[in-house]
Amino acid sequence: MTLLPLVHDGLIVGAILFALGLVGILARRNLIVMFLCAELMLQGIAVSLVAWSRQHGDWGGQMLVIFVLTVAACEAAIALVIVLQAFARTGRLDAAAWQSLRESNLPRVIDHGLPAPDTVAPRFPRLTPAGVLPEQDEDEVLHREHV
Repeated sequence: MTLLPLVHDGLIVGAILFALGLVGILARRNLIVMFLCAELMLQGIAVSLVAWSRQHGDWGGQMLVIFVLTVAACEAAIALVIVLQAFARTGRLDAAAWQSLRESNLPRVIDHGLPAPDTVAPRFPRLTPAGVLPEQDEDEVLHREHV
């Protein structure tokens, strides 16, 4: 009995999971979502390892997946503490807010400046008239306040 279709399907699922995690890390700025996308990438790798291990008939891939899951659980606990401490210090879950946690002798490197939290007035959503595109501020497109 050939296991080639099973390995092929496992590798496709693993690649899809890894690609979704990579897109999530590159596209999102919320620390929790970025962390979950990193976990999704690890799970994609784990599925691929299990598929290859099944193809070759040994337990090496499954044992490596057990170690990966153990390390991911430890990483989850440590990352959750770091994210909660950063949120308590800055009040945001935006990845750009971590710039305040740098060493004092290093220059500040940001992709786009964050607005001061006390100057931003809350904006409530409004419906636009039919057929008219809503106005979008360029800064607002690049920065999401409540992510």
